[in-house]
Amino acid sequence: MEIKVLGPLTAEERGISVVPSAAKPRQILAVLAFQAGRVVTVSTLMEEIWGEAVPRSAATTLQTYILQLRRKIAAALPEHAERGAKDVLVTRHGGYLLDMPPGQVDAQEYEQCASAGRAAFDARDDAAASELLSTALGMWRGPALVDVRVGRVLELEVLRIDQDRLAVLERRIAADLRLARHSELVPELTVLTARYPMHENFCALLMLAAYRSGSAWRALQAFQQLRTTLIEELGLEPSPRLQRLHQSVLAGDPALDLEAGDSVTAAADVARRGRRPAGGTVGRLRARAQSR
Repeated sequence: MEIKVLGPLTAEERGISVVPSAAKPRQILAVLAFQAGRVVTVSTLMEEIWGEAVPRSAATTLQTYILQLRRKIAAALPEHAERGAKDVLVTRHGGYLLDMPPGQVDAQEYEQCASAGRAAFDARDDAAASELLSTALGMWRGPALVDVRVGRVLELEVLRIDQDRLAVLERRIAADLRLARHSELVPELTVLTARYPMHENFCALLMLAAYRSGSAWRALQAFQQLRTTLIEELGLEPSPRLQRLHQSVLAGDPALDLEAGDSVTAAADVARRGRRPAGGTVGRLRARAQSR
């Protein structure tokens, strides 16, 4: 069975959907999918469905929802399947567990690929990092669980993975910047800074990409747009890190033409970044990227 949560919720076995039409069973399936392979307690599922207003009949009602899910799974399984619905959606002491083989839930695949990409980035294997992180980002089909009503538990899961997606995107762009793809990045970063007008890291990356593309004016414009937005919205100046980058652009600092180091976290201090040797995992990371 394949389950996808990075976009509309889908769950299919042999092309047959097992996603319930009712809202609460959909929520339960989504929570179990995010935590696939781990026990989700009854209290967690109740909190997701009812919040603080848990009815007296909650335990019985929850069991009914689990039964509905199992019926959907059973109807989609082959007639002589080795595993039945109870082997897929397992009852454990105090909760339930969705027992899925590796690679069957897109959120877990995304996190594994993103983790490998981060490792490649830290090892300064930027080609592998860019490919792995791009693969991870390509698994998204829209906002996570866009068609599911989310309670407290899912709200936090969606917030966490959406913030992680932005961090992965930052690192992919930083890897491309270290690969001297400045001109290619300027249009993408222009859109991102417009979409996230108070996001300092995207602004810093745009400033570096624009400067290295021979458009210092665009780098200065990006800084001024961010500064204006921060002052109008929050009454704050840009961070000292970004202000130092701004001064470096104004001064035409030769350090800005060097490799960015860790552009995501220290774009203004590129001259002080040391070079780290690639680790022994690089070959495996590249092989994994090529196999996808």
